[in-house]
Amino acid sequence: MQLFNWRSTVYAGWFHPLLLLIWFIIGLSLRLANLTGKPPWTDEFATLVFSLGNNFLQVPLDQAIAPNILLQPLQPNPAASIGDVIHTIITQDNHPPLYFVLAHLWMKLFPHPEGLISLFGARSLPALLGAASIPFAYILGRLAFRSRLVGQMAAAMMAVSPYGIFIAQEARHYTLAILWVMASLACLVIAIRHLQNHTQLPITVAISWLGINALGIATHYFFTLTLCAEALVLILLPWYHQTQAKVKINSPHLPISYSPLWWRIYAVAVGTGVAGLVWLPSFLQNPYRSSMTDWIQVSRVGLDWVNPIFQALAAWITMISLLPVEAPQLTIVIFSGLVMLIFFIWATPILVSGFKLQLQQPENSLMTQVLAGVVLGAIALFFIFTYILGIDITRGARYNFVYFPTVIILLGASLAVCYQNQDIGKWGITGKKAVTLIWLMGLISAITVTSNLGYRKYYRPDLLVPLIEQNSQVPVLIATTHKSLVQTGEMMGIAWKLKFSGSQVISQFLLAHQAKDPKTSTKALENTLKSLPRPLDLWLVNFHAPVAEEVKKCIADTQALPGIYGYDYKIYHCP
Repeated sequence: MQLFNWRSTVYAGWFHPLLLLIWFIIGLSLRLANLTGKPPWTDEFATLVFSLGNNFLQVPLDQAIAPNILLQPLQPNPAASIGDVIHTIITQDNHPPLYFVLAHLWMKLFPHPEGLISLFGARSLPALLGAASIPFAYILGRLAFRSRLVGQMAAAMMAVSPYGIFIAQEARHYTLAILWVMASLACLVIAIRHLQNHTQLPITVAISWLGINALGIATHYFFTLTLCAEALVLILLPWYHQTQAKVKINSPHLPISYSPLWWRIYAVAVGTGVAGLVWLPSFLQNPYRSSMTDWIQVSRVGLDWVNPIFQALAAWITMISLLPVEAPQLTIVIFSGLVMLIFFIWATPILVSGFKLQLQQPENSLMTQVLAGVVLGAIALFFIFTYILGIDITRGARYNFVYFPTVIILLGASLAVCYQNQDIGKWGITGKKAVTLIWLMGLISAITVTSNLGYRKYYRPDLLVPLIEQNSQVPVLIATTHKSLVQTGEMMGIAWKLKFSGSQVISQFLLAHQAKDPKTSTKALENTLKSLPRPLDLWLVNFHAPVAEEVKKCIADTQALPGIYGYDYKIYHCP
């Protein structure tokens, strides 16, 4: 018997690290797959430019400029320092600077193709941070449920989550924020364990929790939504368990909220509040804040009121499954949608059953409630912002990073129950087979994202540039109305593709600035056209202003050309 126990210990000692390594390798491979195959878009260009210590102000407005001039902010600046990065972010962007500083240091390690920043270098950092969330999921799952199986299930699903792949393949700060979310949740779990045991939260944990929260806020301001959800859980938990104790003798008893055992948690909350208030002046005084958040400040009429519900639902679904519903072929789209519908009709009862069983287990009930409370609290905050404050943050699927790791841990807990069950559902399928099918659906979904058939890039210059090549045999002017760095990034995507595709198109760009009066853009286009030699093809791309008189002298192209995702265009031939 002793020999058997020794062998079991040795087996467990190497099996779980090896299995976790397999999940990590799979997850890292998926996040690095086709990493530079998808075109960079506006938000990524903001990361690239600001991380270099450069800015968008050096791009000339209201005049024709060559692609190299438009791409100049993407040229590495050896003289730029970390201080330059921080100053630029605080004065010209609406995000905190921590990730940009890390990216500034990271991208120094990569060569500069064509004298510009390396796209692989920029995207590899979030990809690696995204892969790091896999062992973090194992640790958090095991910590919360005291189960290696829950940890392994959470790590396995984190490795293939299509939402996780999408976040990790963008040169943005969301994967770093996800790690801070998971670390903060781990501290929350530890704190609640100590409250259960009526012991004081160790000072090292309290200081770590405060530091993690401060770093999370310094990475993304929406990290505060995670903190608010945690706070709601802590506020409601003592009251909830006092009511439960009346009907459940074995219900875990928590000390009342004014007990000295809460004081260090309160200190963490106060310190976190101070760490957040540090950023408030720079956020409120940023002159570019409103222009870069216009897209989520919406007014609703009629059916627009239900859009946030469907947008949120889509984000929840893609945390588990996403087949090629954005493929160009309608047949594939319909088939993918049907398969996903059938999958969720089959899988949802299984997952809900596993969740309910975790709630019924005395040793896991409290943590299941805590994590579910964090998810529900965050979702509630999303809808408060959307419907009450008029800021529709459900439009950006990436913002769901604030509770995405919590969903994965709860999913792992549910799958762990399923895995140990011999008979699942009406089809007599075993729990292990059900878990395998759910994981395989995640793997196929992850490949869908890496292939740009799900969570497509918001702009497709890779489709627009070939169209320009096919329809313009003379020099072209690509003109757009300009309000902020968003429009600069839209044109950068086209210039980037022209440069790295080896295109022979002779092109110039016009960023016609538009403050309030649309006619200012019209005047800029008029003056620019008068100064350029003919023949010339004018491509109005996302141009939202009255057509200039000079344009009316050109011949509008009447071909039935395909629509391009992210680019609304019109062609004029000026002989």
